[in-house]
Amino acid sequence: MANVPEDLHYSKDHEWVRVEGDVAVVGITDYAQNSLGDVVYLELPKAGEEFAANESFGSVESVKAVSEVFSPISGTVAEVNEALNDEPEKVNTDPYGEGWMIKVRMSSPGEVDSLLTAAEYEDFTKAETE
Repeated sequence: MANVPEDLHYSKDHEWVRVEGDVAVVGITDYAQNSLGDVVYLELPKAGEEFAANESFGSVESVKAVSEVFSPISGTVAEVNEALNDEPEKVNTDPYGEGWMIKVRMSSPGEVDSLLTAAEYEDFTKAETE
């Protein structure tokens, strides 16, 4: 079973959100990176770009496939994890830590409440694999 930290919020597109004040740290879940296989390249936005909730902000290329990644919340990109340019494998080895992708200054913090809890996300991924 995939690792699903209790303190995060999750989207049905397999992104996670950690709220730090008015900023949301966003990455893909352990379940997503496991499904993708070895990540070899990421296309991420630039700081200052704006995204609406559920809008694609980039893509993840793995040995198996290329997948779009979606912003779980609306806002402006405050920071991009530049370390992933040289070490995309961090998405596989530490998806909830060093493998984070973007930090978004939230324009509608209440959107976080519409995301899944850890338990809801676990149920969602279980149903997806059955």
